[in-house]
Amino acid sequence: MFLKTRRDFVKKTALVTGGIPFLQAFHPWSGLEDNININRLSVNIFSKHLQFLDYKATGEMANELGFDGVDLTVRPKGHVLPELVKIDLPKAIEAIKVGGSDCKMMTTSIESVNNKLDVDILNTASKHGIKYYRTNWFEYLREKPLEESIEIYKNQIKELSELNKELNIIGCYQNHAGEKIGASYWEIKQLLESTNLNYFGTQYDIRHAVAEGGHSWVNGLKLLKNNIKVIVLKDFKWGVVNGKWKPVNVPIGEGMVDFDSYFKLLKKFKLKPPVSLHLEYDLGGAEKGLSKISVDKKVVFNAMKTDLNRIQKLWESA
Repeated sequence: MFLKTRRDFVKKTALVTGGIPFLQAFHPWSGLEDNININRLSVNIFSKHLQFLDYKATGEMANELGFDGVDLTVRPKGHVLPELVKIDLPKAIEAIKVGGSDCKMMTTSIESVNNKLDVDILNTASKHGIKYYRTNWFEYLREKPLEESIEIYKNQIKELSELNKELNIIGCYQNHAGEKIGASYWEIKQLLESTNLNYFGTQYDIRHAVAEGGHSWVNGLKLLKNNIKVIVLKDFKWGVVNGKWKPVNVPIGEGMVDFDSYFKLLKKFKLKPPVSLHLEYDLGGAEKGLSKISVDKKVVFNAMKTDLNRIQKLWESA
């Protein structure tokens, strides 16, 4: 419990001294610890990888491992099921706090203000302190030109941003390699053209940017830098799997992502958004969000701690 004691001490000390407001310019809910140490990122653990734990235990482990909070899955097969959101989301957030951590981010399957369940999720999340959420990914519509699909989804995101403004919550669309909308950073730029950018932006994922664009991830970052609300950190490399070349997920620092260059650019652009740490490499099913895993829990916790430490060292040295 050393980490919990140390973090509590730091927070109490900051309250006495009045803290240092410098980092508030980077993101609206910068914690007191961030204000004391400008050489660290505010990193939240993606709860997908802790779905073998209950809510309180998730908060306890996030705290013990040194994370600033939890990015909670509120979606089908997630930590909180959408149809139970009114009861289970408040319960989850409170239990995570009792465990010693915080919960100001969630990952969802939200798509439209015309979906009552999506609206229920946003209303409940807003009432209980969630500041950021990630939407679902959109698919190109069959038998329609690609451009027409973009226009349809642009309107959906615009409507979501208007609801977000009413609820004081920020939505994010993740860039993700593949054939869905958002593999290209230009697609995301188009999606955001009509939206209220104060309440809707992008969750920039450097792993998928590199996988999809190679060296052009730099252009993507420059294009979207003013719209980045949250970032995802993870790593990968290309490998031959069953005779075919595929992206293989690996621990932070062991793959193709040039974190030094990436972090240097973030600092150059004065960007220090909240982070969601993902561990998509083999962890006995934890990487897939399974409720029962085939490895000792310590294997998962050690991997999380190792990736977190590498991130902070890479950020500090960049």
